Amino acid sequence: MSDFKGKTVLITGGAKGIGKAIALEFVRQKANIIITYKQTKVEDVQDVLEEFRDINHEVKTEAYQVDVSRKDETEGCIQSILEKFNTIDILVNNAGINEDSLLMLMNEERWDSVIKTNLYGTYYMTHNVLPTMIENRQGVIINISSVSGIYGTAGQANYGAAKAGILLFSSALSKEVAGKNIRVNAVAPGFIETDMTKALTEEFCKKKLKEIPMKRFGKAEEIAKVVIFLASNDASYISGQTIVVDGGLT
Repeated sequence: MSDFKGKTVLITGGAKGIGKAIALEFVRQKANIIITYKQTKVEDVQDVLEEFRDINHEVKTEAYQVDVSRKDETEGCIQSILEKFNTIDILVNNAGINEDSLLMLMNEERWDSVIKTNLYGTYYMTHNVLPTMIENRQGVIINISSVSGIYGTAGQANYGAAKAGILLFSSALSKEVAGKNIRVNAVAPGFIETDMTKALTEEFCKKKLKEIPMKRFGKAEEIAKVVIFLASNDASYISGQTIVVDGGLT
């Protein structure tokens, strides 16, 4: 596996769940880590940063409170990061929310909030980071989508639309920037043990476990390992792809 020592990695939604697991893996690989968060308590975020430093006290760590669905906040965030770190070598667009509801009961606010955070957030962060990567003629962008963007799930028309959009966004962008030595890939997790899946009913979980050939939910660390691989030089000829991590569900 390639050494990420000295590389600067930005992970949105990196204070918990899959995002935190990804950040921890990069810290172990000696990368400088920047995470964004929206609603996590400040003291909890500081605990996360301290956890990073406990693993490797030599790496630089920073956290920014950002609503990725807001253009102005993402622009300000990237500007601040570049002023302090000078560059962003790897961007992991992980921040996401769900607001599940049957479409006939879904109001416009629920639709918009999911589309704006998941899809617009990916666009805003990428759009702001790209100029630096193009100038450096190197970079890696990894977008966290979902199996819900591959096959429809009742009650997730908004979430599925956003996550499907991320997949084609990644594919299209990869073709635009390949000549600049920038790789773009997506990861589509299945059901992973996070706060989001903890909110699911026991009945729903039992039903889903029967559908998953491996008969278990995945772990955030398993997603992190895939992201590390895609960001490494071991994946230097992989771009425009979606890696599905779902225990055989799809």
